[in-house]
Amino acid sequence: MHGLAQPISAFLDELARQRVETAVFVFLDHGGEPLGWHRQSSDHPEVVTVRIRSVVNRALALEAAQVVMAHNHPSGDPEPSAADLRFTRQLATVLEALGIRLVDHLVLAPGGSVSFRARGLL
Repeated sequence: MHGLAQPISAFLDELARQRVETAVFVFLDHGGEPLGWHRQSSDHPEVVTVRIRSVVNRALALEAAQVVMAHNHPSGDPEPSAADLRFTRQLATVLEALGIRLVDHLVLAPGGSVSFRARGLL
């Protein structure tokens, strides 16, 4: 896992600097090994629309046990919005019903990041 830390850090830094809102989902097995990922961008700088159904379908297709979500805030403020909180709670509930754990949702911006898990929001 140590060999992955550098590429993951670089990827998250690049995501934080995107000029349009972009969401990324990483699907993991029981041991935390990546099975696949999905990236969805928007044409709008402040909103990316993600359908819970598409995330769930991908998780099921990969037989994922865990999911990590990250998205950026081009505004520079990593504080989660009310919409971010709503979506995350809905996604976690649906995934949990299927036996899949939402490990974390990271909100990234050039000025910092927020972890839903660290804030006790998951």
